[in-house]
Amino acid sequence: MDAVIVGGGPAGSFAAEQLARRGVKVAVFEEHSEIGVPTHCAGHLSIRGLRGLGLFPLGGGIVENTFHRADFFSPLGADFSVQLAHPVTCAVNRVLFDRFLAGKAEAAGARYCLGSRVRGLLVDAGVVKGVRIERGGVCEDVSAGVVVDAEGVSCNLLRQAGLAGFRRGGVVCAVEADVENVCDVQLDAVGVFLGRNYAPGFYAWVIPRLDGTAKVGLAVRAGNPRVFLERFMRRHPVASKMFRHARVARVAFHSIPLGGLVRRVFADGFLAVGDAAGQVKPTTGGGVVFGLTCAGIAAEVASEALRRGDVSAGFLRLYQERCEDAVGFDVNVMLRLRRFLDAVSDVQLDSALRFCARLGVADALLDVEEIDFQGRMLLEVLRKPVVWATLAYFFALYLAANA
Repeated sequence: MDAVIVGGGPAGSFAAEQLARRGVKVAVFEEHSEIGVPTHCAGHLSIRGLRGLGLFPLGGGIVENTFHRADFFSPLGADFSVQLAHPVTCAVNRVLFDRFLAGKAEAAGARYCLGSRVRGLLVDAGVVKGVRIERGGVCEDVSAGVVVDAEGVSCNLLRQAGLAGFRRGGVVCAVEADVENVCDVQLDAVGVFLGRNYAPGFYAWVIPRLDGTAKVGLAVRAGNPRVFLERFMRRHPVASKMFRHARVARVAFHSIPLGGLVRRVFADGFLAVGDAAGQVKPTTGGGVVFGLTCAGIAAEVASEALRRGDVSAGFLRLYQERCEDAVGFDVNVMLRLRRFLDAVSDVQLDSALRFCARLGVADALLDVEEIDFQGRMLLEVLRKPVVWATLAYFFALYLAANA
């Protein structure tokens, strides 16, 4: 086998497709018996990001809703809405989306092995040479020129390759629920709810579907996220009205790395992509577009390494360098925004949203299309004086929080 992909999620499948299209013989090992099951993240994706990857428009009922508005609710009752000129995000059915990407990879020639848990790496003299899998209670060694780790946040294989994982304190625990019988919700708007009483260390979200159901979730740095979700749905002054007749149909838990790009995600014969590599937006926790972007880069570098017969860390270093060129600036900007959000109090967050509403910041954001690469988006809107005033105000709040 030329290449082995560990994990059949979006990043793994996209890497597999791009490798197969380059003539690489590739196999994807997925521990679950179905692609896309169980689902984890909310599937709230930017249309521009998907289009840039050649994945939009999506057919087959994958898109559940589109949005051109975001409503932000402060911890103390302030609200601030950003209305954009046209839809910029969509909610996707993650099961169908993941299967769509896997189908594209299979059509390109990738082979999928479901119900196959990767137990570890095969390492010879410090070089990764393949993986050991368990399928149906039987273990088997599979040799490969390159192993691409798309296993998610566990980082087991990353550590086996001799690499460090995420930065300490950079992971939040999230809960995601499908909820029926939702009331008083704006179908064209995503709800973002801030406040340490409901989602300490992150935020809560409501993503409505057109059929009257919604995806609701939150993440926390400490404590049981399910307890915080129940409190949010029952007690939040706005959310409790939405969910007064609601029934929770499904609940799933997952972790989100917010600490930025892992410092090193390559070794001899080994690359990591997606959540395993920290390719996630530190502000929102979204990782699909960044993960797919970097998975495409991984396929470029890995295929060239195989063609040259050089899968050394010295050559595979190109992968990390190109990923940092592609997303590094934006991730660093978002890390600073995340530090601001983590530092300020609920009272200061409330003041910030009231300031934004009073100053008319929403008007300055009307034409925004880029929401994934937030560093670039910030540079674009900095041409408007109101944004400078807002940043100055936020900086003053940050200084006060750290005084």
